[in-house]
Amino acid sequence: MQYFGRAEFESAANFVRQRTQHTPRIGLVLGSGLGGLADAVEQPSIIPYADIPYWPQSTVPGHSGKLYLGRFENQDVLMMRGRAHYYEGYALTQVTLPIRVMQFLGVEILILTNAAGGINPTYRPGDLMLISDHINLVGMAGENPLKGPNDDSLGPRFPGMNGVYDLGLRITARKVAKDEDVPLHEGVYVGLSGPSFETPAEIRLLRAVGADAVGMSTVHESIVARHANNQDGQNKRLRVLGISGITNATIDDSESLEEATHEEVLEAGKVLVPRLEAVVRGVLRALSDPA
Repeated sequence: MQYFGRAEFESAANFVRQRTQHTPRIGLVLGSGLGGLADAVEQPSIIPYADIPYWPQSTVPGHSGKLYLGRFENQDVLMMRGRAHYYEGYALTQVTLPIRVMQFLGVEILILTNAAGGINPTYRPGDLMLISDHINLVGMAGENPLKGPNDDSLGPRFPGMNGVYDLGLRITARKVAKDEDVPLHEGVYVGLSGPSFETPAEIRLLRAVGADAVGMSTVHESIVARHANNQDGQNKRLRVLGISGITNATIDDSESLEEATHEEVLEAGKVLVPRLEAVVRGVLRALSDPA
């Protein structure tokens, strides 16, 4: 098991800091098929992941692997155009290294997006789901990004996980979606390791335990964001907003001839990107408004 710590996080953060004049307050992670949002960043500093020390490289189609730092809705932002996943063979401390780098760069708000399968039967491809909570099945099986030695200057040994997804940000996102006429659900995201999609029996199980959408990311990142202290060593957690783009209805019938594919995930992204952009822009505008 490879553990990354303060030395690696500082090295990566310093590399990024030296290549941009922007000081991001808001970080965004763009999931499968959703990377097009990064094209809207103004005055961008673009850094390939491959150039950044220790930064994990994504091997998945739809994750271009570039960091965008610039202006978006009058805010300094950092956008990740794609992410690495546990199933690609990385240790979770490496998968979540970008969140630590955001911590060191002074990011205060983290917006996590992902492509997800809709377990809730009322969800349709193209819908957005605001994440109210998550089920960490990978963590329940013993793999957690906080596993290993704890650096108390980065965060507490035993962080609480109630209220991971910031209520104030969710309230703002609800209002924005209503104003923009964007279909928005709110529910529980369940994180699996992947890369295989779920069996029909697994979908029925996940629905029975209260999951509304399923994916292979986000949960580990939100745990590290919850753990993170600010730069002064105070326990001031990153505020997290999680949004799932529903790319497909999951299959719960063992006799069905349908099959989930990554291609349909990317295709659904074409519908989801403008909806996601409308919500994210609205949330950032609200954060800029002192009222």
